[in-house]
Amino acid sequence: MSADLQAVVLAGGFGTRLRARVVDLPKPMAPVAGRPFLEYVLDRLVNSGVARVALATGYLSETIESHFGSAYRGMAIIYSHEDTPLGTGGAIAKALHALPAQTTLVLNGDTWLDVDLAAFHAWCLQQPASPGLVLREVPDVSRFGAVTLDGEHIVAFGEKQASGRGFINAGVYGLSLAHLEGFGLPEVFSIETDFFQRCIGTPKTLRGFPCHGSFIDIGVPEEFDRAQTDLPRWQQR
Repeated sequence: MSADLQAVVLAGGFGTRLRARVVDLPKPMAPVAGRPFLEYVLDRLVNSGVARVALATGYLSETIESHFGSAYRGMAIIYSHEDTPLGTGGAIAKALHALPAQTTLVLNGDTWLDVDLAAFHAWCLQQPASPGLVLREVPDVSRFGAVTLDGEHIVAFGEKQASGRGFINAGVYGLSLAHLEGFGLPEVFSIETDFFQRCIGTPKTLRGFPCHGSFIDIGVPEEFDRAQTDLPRWQQR
């Protein structure tokens, strides 16, 4: 493990759309092939050399804390708990305050992506003043919204109504508290709309890291069902 690699995982989701499949569990703890989905995400971090992770918890946080405790496969775990929902941005900012000030990997606790996280982190450090986002090419961007690149710079975020092949925000970021400074952000905010979109056209240019690895978002029942067979197979590759 590398002491330079640390991560935040957003693990406070309600999982409203999964209520027919998952009852009385936070979304990241939804069972996939007999294991909590969050274990697959943490495996990815451990295998990439991450030494410390902050789990940003909210809904039913005690379920997560009692399951994982203070470490997972030798990776230290700390918890950043929100008593009231802070939005994705507020949860990230609070968790970053609990970690040493450096560029940090940030992941969604309900998505899994086959990407070289150490390589992405090294790429982020090439231009540490710019936030980095992993982008995944998909056949149809309509569920997520397209991201437009000019070289490696993100120049636009599209509406979800648009369809067709393109890149989407894959929910993996390289961020630091310094990136968030200067925007007058409130305690509760969305990282996607209140920060990323406002970065367009400012000196804090967003950079996009294209990726074509396997990707799944368990936020809707059909994808959660697909994860039961696909995710264990992908992880073994």
